[in-house]
This record gives sequence, C-alpha cells and structure tokens, in this order.
Amino acid sequence: MSQQNKILSHLRAGRVLTPLEALRRFGCLRLSARAFDLRGAGHDVRCRLVTVGPARKRVGLYWLAHR
Repeated sequence: MSQQNKILSHLRAGRVLTPLEALRRFGCLRLSARAFDLRGAGHDVRCRLVTVGPARKRVGLYWLAHR
C-alpha cells in the first residue's frame, strides 16, 4: 500500500495527522505534498496550524472533511 493510501485510510477513519505522526507511522517526510495529491484526487483534506510541545512549534494538523 502506498503512503498516500495509508494516509487516506488513516484520515477516513476520522483521525487527524501531523507531519511528525506521518513520519513515524508512514515514513512520510512531506505530509503537505501527500495532502496536495489527495486533494488533486478529489478528497477534501483540510489543514490548520496548531501549536505543539514545550517549544511551542506551529505545525499543520490534517483531517478529512466529511461532505
């Protein structure tokens, strides 16, 4: 199964995903690129910036919007 399909399955299950989680779970270094590909395939992948960790870094939080 491709990274894109694994990420889509994860999002379809109603879960969210950050770039670090995508790297750990799927070996995906560029979650934003995979989200772009999924959008191009017609999936409504959404993203918003969230602050995480003690260093207060801002990262993208991705999910699949339900139509």
